[in-house]
Amino acid sequence: MARLLSVNLAHPHTADYTSTDVTGIDKRPVGGSVAVAAPGPRGTAGSGVAGDTVGDLRHHGGDHQAVYAFAREDLTAWEKELGRELSNGVFGENLTTSGLDVNGASIGERWRIGASLVLEVTSPRIPCRTFAGWLAEKGWVKRFTQAARPGAYLRVIEPGEIKAGDDIEVVSRPEHGVTVELFFRALTTEPDLLPRVLDAGDALNPADAASVRRRLERRKR
Repeated sequence: MARLLSVNLAHPHTADYTSTDVTGIDKRPVGGSVAVAAPGPRGTAGSGVAGDTVGDLRHHGGDHQAVYAFAREDLTAWEKELGRELSNGVFGENLTTSGLDVNGASIGERWRIGASLVLEVTSPRIPCRTFAGWLAEKGWVKRFTQAARPGAYLRVIEPGEIKAGDDIEVVSRPEHGVTVELFFRALTTEPDLLPRVLDAGDALNPADAASVRRRLERRKR
């Protein structure tokens, strides 16, 4: 059974590698129950996880990036590659999972966590300057991109409270075959996959669908 290893909240700090005054990428596990709800539209709302902080509201947060999940199995793989300990939350994830194929999840796939929270997979995480500065690993964006294990952003379908140790159940999975990994590769290293992304249809964030269509139009010119 898949389960939630930790719920991670930001310890905001200032840094010269971020374009804003504060970054919330440093997230650490917390005890007890944490409420999760839809935060509101991008640009005015941050995280859907109560007590969390999003420093750059222009590029992060909002309803379609309300929660970020990353697999403990992938953190462990990076530990071996980087030769350093990586604690839960260090990649900026709100949820560190175990036994769940986060990157193989389909766009629009729904997870129930604990008694009431239902989340829906929306998109992959794209590495940015802040992530690279925080990890302080040479060539980090390129290495993370080539690995194609980005973790998943999720939106809130049914709000609820969650805590470390809760079970995670995949309650529905679309049949279109557009996974988090495929979407990520289409946006980064394999643009020939972009037409496949549109197979996800209404499961796509409308802004993401519009962006993919614009990129496809540019490739035709």
